[in-house]
Parts: sequence; structure tokens; C-alpha cells
Amino acid sequence: MATLQSSALFHYSLPYSAPKISRNGTIMAILDIPKSRTGNIPLHNLQSAGLLVKELDLARGFIGNKKFTKKSEENERADSLVMAKLYAVLEAVADRVEMHKNIGDQRDNWNSLLLTSINAITLAAATMSSIAATTAVGFGSGASLAALKLSSTLMFLAATGMLFIMNKIQPSQLAEEQRNAARLFLQLQRQIETTIAIGRPTGHDVEEAMEKVLALDKAYPLPILGVMLEKFPATVEPAVWWPQQAKESAHKTCLKSNGWNSKLEKEMRSIVEVIRRKDKADYLRLGGKALTLNKLLAISGPLLTGLAAISSAFMGSSSHTGFLAAMLGIVGGSLASIVNTLEHGGQVGMVFEMYRSNAGFFKLMEESIESNLMERRENGELFEMKVALQLGRRVSELRDLASSPKSKGEGAEEFASKLF
Repeated sequence: MATLQSSALFHYSLPYSAPKISRNGTIMAILDIPKSRTGNIPLHNLQSAGLLVKELDLARGFIGNKKFTKKSEENERADSLVMAKLYAVLEAVADRVEMHKNIGDQRDNWNSLLLTSINAITLAAATMSSIAATTAVGFGSGASLAALKLSSTLMFLAATGMLFIMNKIQPSQLAEEQRNAARLFLQLQRQIETTIAIGRPTGHDVEEAMEKVLALDKAYPLPILGVMLEKFPATVEPAVWWPQQAKESAHKTCLKSNGWNSKLEKEMRSIVEVIRRKDKADYLRLGGKALTLNKLLAISGPLLTGLAAISSAFMGSSSHTGFLAAMLGIVGGSLASIVNTLEHGGQVGMVFEMYRSNAGFFKLMEESIESNLMERRENGELFEMKVALQLGRRVSELRDLASSPKSKGEGAEEFASKLF
């Protein structure tokens, strides 16, 4: 049918006559339309052919649009799934921020309440020991002396047990751990919000966010029993709250410049050396001193209250023994209150955790600079500005520090950071 229609169209094509020359010399082409044929053109054939062409065009457009729409729908579905996963991680991070804040406040209250209670019990026991010693020397009855001795002994024993538990868990250090965790989770929350705001997130962003959440959960656990961090480690190590990079990517070198050059690489290597030799080492040294002091105080407190408890039981036995027992009970209880106040009122455990976290901050900077020197994931100029801000310096000051001769020698006196 289409063949017949096309032949009919060619059969009724309009012929042209030969060109004619006009008077002014121009050539004119005259269309010669025979009048006898114009009335016999089958218009329904022309209309059918036009409809057929339109149907073919619409079919092609529908198939093309269908393929394009299908691909765009798949992309939108994948993007929406990634966005939903990232929002789920964001909600979990926001929930952890609140949890760590609340638990940090709770453990800070533990430190204050336990310190006040133990000091009150210890001083009350020491007061009873002094009254018992006075009663034994004076004309007091044996029943009142026995009651005072028993009361002071029980109170000293209770203070010893409470001090042992308090020194074991270190509430001030627990509170500092939760404060650090809340701050780092809040930082991660802002990073995820920035990723959502400035671009289209990918599956890699979701995996990276989840790895950071799990690393923070491991570094700062919420429970105490079973998974609590060691409060008196054998050696002081920096805190680690970030996911460790895979070994296969540690030696991968990127060939693209990405804003990096030999001068910037040399500058960053000099900064790493200063951070490793001065900042991180100094905080590890201070952390070791705080740990030694905390161990000494943690042992001295229960030891003094235990000696006071034993001494209070022997008061009034004889003149010489009773005098020594009274002296040990009263003086031991007073010294135990002083030691307890120095340890937990001064929050030595919190100071140790602060030094450990600061050393971890510099270790993170060190690893970040070394990985960017290898992989060049971030733009060189942007990364230099970030490092300068983290160290509390201008970019020009950072370059001056890297180019200083002291930064390359062991006798360097200037620290990389001006914040801590």
C-alpha cells in the first residue's frame, strides 16, 4: 500500500517548464501546472502518507524518550538511596552526640558526689578516732569506746572500698572521654551535613562516614564494664579515633599534581618532622608524668584509709599501742582526704586523658599529611591552608616554620602548634 501511495505521489509530481528570459535580462522559472490535472490529485493518499511519517517520528521519539527516562529514573533512584543512607548515618551521629553529652555530665557528677562523700566519711571517721582516743585516756565507759572504735573502723573500711572503686574507674577521666567523643561526633555530623549540602554524595561517602562512626565508638565506648579504656596503661599511647587506612592504599602514589609541587611537599615533610619531634613527643612526655602522679595518688589514698581502719581497731589497748593507733587513725584519715582531693578534685585523670587526646590530634595530622603526600587527594593549596588553621598559624607563618633551619635540627625550640 505504501508503495502504491509513493508511486502515486511521483506520478502526480509537478513538472517545471524551461526557464524564460525577461525583458530586463533576468532569468525566470515558470511553474507549469496543468489545470486538467490539479483536480485529479488524490488528497487522501497525501494525507495517509503524512500520517504515516508522523507515526514513525512519534514512535522513534517515544522509544528514545523511554530509554532516557528509564536511565534517569535509575540514576535518581540510586541517588535517593545513597541520600537516604547518608541521612540514616547522620541521625545515628546526632543521637550519639546527645548520648555522650548526657553520659559525660553524669560521670562528671559522679566525680563530684563521690569526692564529697568519701571525704566526708573519711573526716568523720578520723573525728571518731580522735574522740575514741580521748575517751580511752579519760574516764569514758568501755561501751562508748567500743562503739566509737567500731564506727570509725567501719567508716574507714567503707572509704577504702569506695576509694578503690573510684580510683579504678577514674570518673574525671571518664567524663573527659565522653566530652571528647561528643565533640568529635559533632564534628563528624557537620562534615556529613557539608557533604550533603555541597554536592551529590556517593556510596563511598556513606562507607567512609560509617567507618568513622564505628572507629569513634571503639575509641570512646559508652559502657564501663568490660570495654572501659585502661586507666593505668603500661605505656602512654596517643588516642586513635579515626579509621586506619588499608595497607594496599598506603603505598599508592598519585601522578596528578592537584596543586602540589616539590616546594609544597618539602614544606609538608618539614612540618611533619616538627610535629613528630616536638608537639606529639611533648604531650606524650607530659601524659607519662600525669600517669605516674595519678598512679601514686591512686595507691596512696586507699592505703592510708586502710591503715587508719586497722589502727582505729587497736585504740585503747595499751598506753603505747593505743597512742600509735590513735595517731595513725587520725593522721592517716586526714592525709587520705588530702590525697583524694588532689587526685579527684584536681582531676589528674582528666589531665592525663587531655594529654593523650592532644597527642592523638598530632598523630592524626601526621598521618593526614603523609597520606596526602602519597595520594594527593586534596588540592595542595587548600590542604596547606587547612594545616595552617589546625596549627593556629597563617600560611606565611607555616612556610617560615618549614623553611627555618631549626625545624630540621634536633635543637628546634619552636612548636608547630600555637593552639595547645
